[in-house]
Amino acid sequence: MEPIRIDGAFGEGGGQIIRSAITLSAITRKPVEIENIRKNRKIPGLRPQHVLGVKILSEICQAKVEGLHVNSTSLRFFPSEGIDMYLREDIGTAGSIPLILQVLVPAVSLMKRSLKLSITGGTDVPWSPTSEYTKFVLGEAFSRIGINFRTGIKKRGYYPKGGGLVETEITPCKKMNPISLLKRTAKSARILCSYSKIPKESVEKEVDIAKTILERSRFSCEYLIQEEDALDKGCSLLVFSHDKSSVTGSDVIYQGKMEGIGESVAKKFIQSDLGTDLCLSDMLVVPLSLINETSIFRIKQITKHLETNLFVASKITSCKYGIGKLDDGFEVRIAGSSDS
Repeated sequence: MEPIRIDGAFGEGGGQIIRSAITLSAITRKPVEIENIRKNRKIPGLRPQHVLGVKILSEICQAKVEGLHVNSTSLRFFPSEGIDMYLREDIGTAGSIPLILQVLVPAVSLMKRSLKLSITGGTDVPWSPTSEYTKFVLGEAFSRIGINFRTGIKKRGYYPKGGGLVETEITPCKKMNPISLLKRTAKSARILCSYSKIPKESVEKEVDIAKTILERSRFSCEYLIQEEDALDKGCSLLVFSHDKSSVTGSDVIYQGKMEGIGESVAKKFIQSDLGTDLCLSDMLVVPLSLINETSIFRIKQITKHLETNLFVASKITSCKYGIGKLDDGFEVRIAGSSDS
């Protein structure tokens, strides 16, 4: 079978195209060829976390891969049948563990395989969801679809040294379910904060600011602050909630200063009052593109990441999708194809 050709410079032109294309290729067993990888980035081509994510997935689905090396701008992936595995891996940098899990979790589960993975790298780093977001927000949304995984954050890894350790167990999907995430009705939220080598007082101050802002918007709040050992100083803050018709979260990390992160994360959460938040919206596309029934979710705006994933998914699965404008945001509908 000739590989489906994907232009890696489409849309936001980043690592999202690689993650989505390789994941869908593994699940559908359709080979893909990705060109112009990260063409518009300061450092084009594959980065270490992309290489490791593809390497792990290629082992699980016994794929033949061409062009898999750091800085490569083209990649060919020919998947085969999946196998169950137990793996220990090290990114070797502060590369994002959550972004690697974005590839592995839906791919392994929807291939109806199992994976136990112990991986070292960055747990909470720039340009990536935090590990808590992955566990509590993505994990909740995926479980409603029928994709289940367990994650244990054994050690924090911040930028630039990394050194974090995450243990994950992914189980086979038994049945895929369409979802409907339209409007948040929850009036309670949870705040989770972890930190290392930062004064406790400044961390507590930002959590208290976030809590105050949320309570002014009539959310009741539970919070947990944990000091954890890490090679670098860092802080990760997540606000999230679940209810029948929504899964929403907002996260932020320390990037040189603490001041303002509590306000930022709380306000971003409050604004995400529809069915899901902007970050989660693009992560839902890959599994939803494989479900014949129609799924619906509502968000405040259409991001480049979401546009990119819809483009990639439609090329590989032939799914149909539509985007409608609402008074307070957008509605996205996705229906998979039985041909995928």
